[in-house]
Amino acid sequence: MIDPQPEFRPVAGLADPLAPGLRRVLAPNPSPMTYRGTNTYLLGESELAVIDPGPDDPAHLAAILRAVLPGQRITHILVTHAHLDHSPLAAPLARETGAPVLGFGPATAGRSAIMSRLADQGLMGGGEGVDLAFAPDILLADGDQVSGPDWTLRALHTPGHMANHLCFAWGDVLFSGDLIMGWASSLVSPPDGDLTAFMASLRRLQTDRWRQFHAGHGAPVTDPMARIEALLAHRLGREAAILQALGDAPATAAELAARIYTDTPAALLPAAERNVLSHLVDMTQKDWITPEEALSATARFRRL
Repeated sequence: MIDPQPEFRPVAGLADPLAPGLRRVLAPNPSPMTYRGTNTYLLGESELAVIDPGPDDPAHLAAILRAVLPGQRITHILVTHAHLDHSPLAAPLARETGAPVLGFGPATAGRSAIMSRLADQGLMGGGEGVDLAFAPDILLADGDQVSGPDWTLRALHTPGHMANHLCFAWGDVLFSGDLIMGWASSLVSPPDGDLTAFMASLRRLQTDRWRQFHAGHGAPVTDPMARIEALLAHRLGREAAILQALGDAPATAAELAARIYTDTPAALLPAAERNVLSHLVDMTQKDWITPEEALSATARFRRL
């Protein structure tokens, strides 16, 4: 597999300056789903906001605490979403610092009616893993602001990759979590991921003029508007390919993934299957296709 960002090679555990008042500490959790690892951001000069503390790893906790300079203290811990590579360290970091944890809500907060129904029927997510223990001290609604002496963040509820996903706007810079990354498109894995919501969140972000995105994984996105356009086009292309394949014969998500994702390594085919399932659920809601039996991860779908 070609490395999408070969020049992005930060050293895990070191605080890299990105802009005045902003540093990044890479967590030591590289994988096919997390790329080099989770990006933890420290924002501020005196009272620090930590964005996405990352996995429950004592070494990463120690690295974050080492990054706090004399005269600084951590006053806010903000979490974009409750996946195991983003949120579990929030509670240990809060115990060490006394700072509250802020987020949209627990792992299931914000689910659409159809995703709640699928979850009640036993559909489980795939991919990074869900942090079911995540419980923020302070709930952030869409548009809420959080401030320190020299920074202000605005919470944007941007479901899609996960229902409780938040992005944080810092002026014309966005901490985009796993909604928008430069190294790969996001996994959208029902019932936690929702493609209908994902596309709506991307289109919402198109209404502002962003200068830069700092993502949950990978290098900063320096042409945000072009990246949003590319992600929308990518998903619409997958949608067209799925519809074309279903025009030949009914198929399951697994069969479609094997047919469409021909250049995907075998280790990533399960994630590809989940992405296909998210398209199938979305197109079912649009009445373009229908499952031949009850809507599920293993159902066979046909075009209407």
